[in-house]
Amino acid sequence: MKAVIIIPARLHATRLPGKLLLKIGGQTIIERTYRQALRSREASGVIIATDAAEIADAARGFGAHAVLTRADHQSGTERIAEAALAAPDADLIVNIQGDEPEIDPAHIDALIALHRGSRAFASTLACPFPADLDPANPAAVKAVLGKPIGESAFEALYFTRALAPFPRDGGGAFHLHVGAYAFHREALLRFANAPVSRLEAIEKLEQLRILEMGEKIAVRVVDRAARGIDTQADYDAARARLENT
Repeated sequence: MKAVIIIPARLHATRLPGKLLLKIGGQTIIERTYRQALRSREASGVIIATDAAEIADAARGFGAHAVLTRADHQSGTERIAEAALAAPDADLIVNIQGDEPEIDPAHIDALIALHRGSRAFASTLACPFPADLDPANPAAVKAVLGKPIGESAFEALYFTRALAPFPRDGGGAFHLHVGAYAFHREALLRFANAPVSRLEAIEKLEQLRILEMGEKIAVRVVDRAARGIDTQADYDAARARLENT
């Protein structure tokens, strides 16, 4: 079963415009993410899917396969569904975010392995909440895990920006959702052709569309999440970490 990674890459981010073309140690954020994805042992290729000629040109400049997509997609997963046409022989499509230059290739491989052995509509990742991140922060999406379906793997019950499961008696263990997904090709196309669902529109979380379609999401719990870059502070911190190593 051939797996291909597709990285959705928008130019006009709200909180840090043009962030994917910002440089860390001489390489753009999108190039660093691409090179981490290339280190996956389970994927046979990496494609960058973008609606911006600037990103496509930059990607081709560092040797990546870049696909220009429509600009009106509602989510990154819809964008990769269009780009998947450029990989017609791929049975399994992996979606990783373009702003994660420190993503662990072993986590990508764990996601691919989970989905290959699962009957779920989609598979994703989660990790224990980092000590320096407040679970009550709505920007930190919580994965609510249900029954075990394998080693460190669970069926997802819900994803939310709220504090869940709510610890009525104090304490509580929370899982941070890691925004990487694996789909079989047919499931990806079904997702892209389905309308935005009610809960998806409320929480602004595209994975809720899958649950509202009546389908299952498998979740592999990994040890930690890569640090994405959403703000200027994130970018400054990434430069401090990566330019001094």
